[in-house]
Amino acid sequence: MGNREDLLAGAKACLIERGWARTTVRDIAAAAGVSHAAIGYHFGSRDALLTQALVQAVDELSDELAQVPADEPEQRWQALIDSFTTHRALWVAQLEAMVQAERSPEVRDHLAKGQREGREGMGGSVPLALLTGLMMQWLLDPEHAPSGADVTTELSALS
Repeated sequence: MGNREDLLAGAKACLIERGWARTTVRDIAAAAGVSHAAIGYHFGSRDALLTQALVQAVDELSDELAQVPADEPEQRWQALIDSFTTHRALWVAQLEAMVQAERSPEVRDHLAKGQREGREGMGGSVPLALLTGLMMQWLLDPEHAPSGADVTTELSALS
């Protein structure tokens, strides 16, 4: 791997271990085994690097979740719900990035692009909104959050 790839891998590791807000340029450089000046050279800023690392990590999770058959809605919802536990740090990092987007047009642009892709991948804005609400329920109160079966039952009742 080159410095750019090492930095992306280091930034992903830091996002998972430390979260967005607590990850410093020094943390990323140490995890990547490169000079912190390489961040500016390859990405321009810490936020740009963290955003790209987050997008890459979310893409990897999406690829993992895409293995669940599309014609099994209960299983698909359950796989998403399970990822709130197995990939909790990644979901939290996404929430942190959303807060950062309020003050960073660059982060906002990347996240907005991800939202558009998410809507396409999930079949519209309603499933994406449902996913966001489920994520919040699972991160805050997993003992009382709905299962995949609950989601599909309630969606059927709505239609």
